[in-house]
Amino acid sequence: MRFWLGGYSADMDGTGSGIGVLHAGGAAEQSASGALAFAGTAVTTSSPSWLAAHPTLPVVYATLEGDGTVQAFRRTGLETLVVHGPAVVTGEFTCHAAVSPDGTLLVATAYGDGSVAFIPLTADGALGEAIFGALPTDPHAGVVGGGRIDDPNLGALTASGFALAGTDAPAPRPETTDVARAADALRAAVGSEFAHLVPSYTGDDGDEFARFLAEQDLLLLGPDATERRLAGDVAAAIIADAAPVAKAPEAPEGRVPHAHQARFLSRGVIATTDLGFDLVRLWARSARGFVEIQSVALPQGSGPRHMVWHPSGHLHVVTEYSCEVFTLAPDDAGRWRILAATPVSREAVVGADFPSELSSSASGEHLYAGVRGSNTIATLAVKENGTRLVPVAAVDTHVDWPRHHVLVRDVLLIAGQRSDTVAALTIDERSQLPTVRRSITDAPTPTALLPVFD
Repeated sequence: MRFWLGGYSADMDGTGSGIGVLHAGGAAEQSASGALAFAGTAVTTSSPSWLAAHPTLPVVYATLEGDGTVQAFRRTGLETLVVHGPAVVTGEFTCHAAVSPDGTLLVATAYGDGSVAFIPLTADGALGEAIFGALPTDPHAGVVGGGRIDDPNLGALTASGFALAGTDAPAPRPETTDVARAADALRAAVGSEFAHLVPSYTGDDGDEFARFLAEQDLLLLGPDATERRLAGDVAAAIIADAAPVAKAPEAPEGRVPHAHQARFLSRGVIATTDLGFDLVRLWARSARGFVEIQSVALPQGSGPRHMVWHPSGHLHVVTEYSCEVFTLAPDDAGRWRILAATPVSREAVVGADFPSELSSSASGEHLYAGVRGSNTIATLAVKENGTRLVPVAAVDTHVDWPRHHVLVRDVLLIAGQRSDTVAALTIDERSQLPTVRRSITDAPTPTALLPVFD
């Protein structure tokens, strides 16, 4: 089977020279189960970091990230491409492009300046003139220290598995059962590796844990607010103190937008993520072009990156900075809201791990998230018709910095950006976990994989 391979070239400190060709077994096969091999360059171009295919035409679109453009390429042979029309300027460090199911529209997102560009496609698949959506405003502007804004979209949020309800107004000292509940919540939030660091609590003697709550300024909070804090700031501090990790890059002074992905949903709605402003933005076509019909604010500093559209109508969003998967859905009135947030895996550590791609099994019963840092693939089970996720396991990818992955039947192919390799893992039929490394090959700074179904 063939794959087009996106990657970085010298302008983005990479070793690639354009859109590459990857073989998985025989090139003409429609299975990815064979040995991997890099088969050369289909067309020379600068840093085609993301690739998207036209649904019916032999046209491939690439984000030329260093140039801030999108370029169309037409297939001229089994493994050759040529430029198809002029490139279109789409924004600084354009990193993703998505094509509508009917092949009439491409949406490009730019990490560098937060631009979202809507580009009509001609009958032969060439790019038209870009129409830019309005830039977002920061919903967390003025919020200090990673706090939560008073946003109704966060009212039903489950952070790290705990419900958020009510307000942060001072409440009476928690009763014995509430303190026990808070202790259990904290142990669950930090995981088995760090649970022993949480002060003990029993129904007979809660003084030790009560003192701990007081030190954390949690004693006067209501039980729900206590659980929220324990699932967030306090838990993160315990993990950080116990297991020092590499320091995350410092944000520039003042937050800036970083558009990262677009996804076509149902009924003409388009979703885009903004990693810099912690937003999922919903768009629709109007007489004035494309307008934002709603934005959903995720907690400050979470960093929504990529999305999966579940057949049930739920949208799952993986966050690069908080290592979670948020579940969103529209209510009866069509207003989108957050239903839940789940750790991407029990092993992921905030500040050391940075989730990247999120994909779904063919059945929709499992999600797969690439986790850079620990270099793992995390598997989550999808429960209750898409409303609830359960972390199952994280396995080694056998690459460094798993930037992107694709699932083809029972094979998961993973692009290792920093190791200059692509690996293939077998999905176990019974557990649906990526288990055995099937094959691995060298490839120049790979960042995107696009299956070619001849």
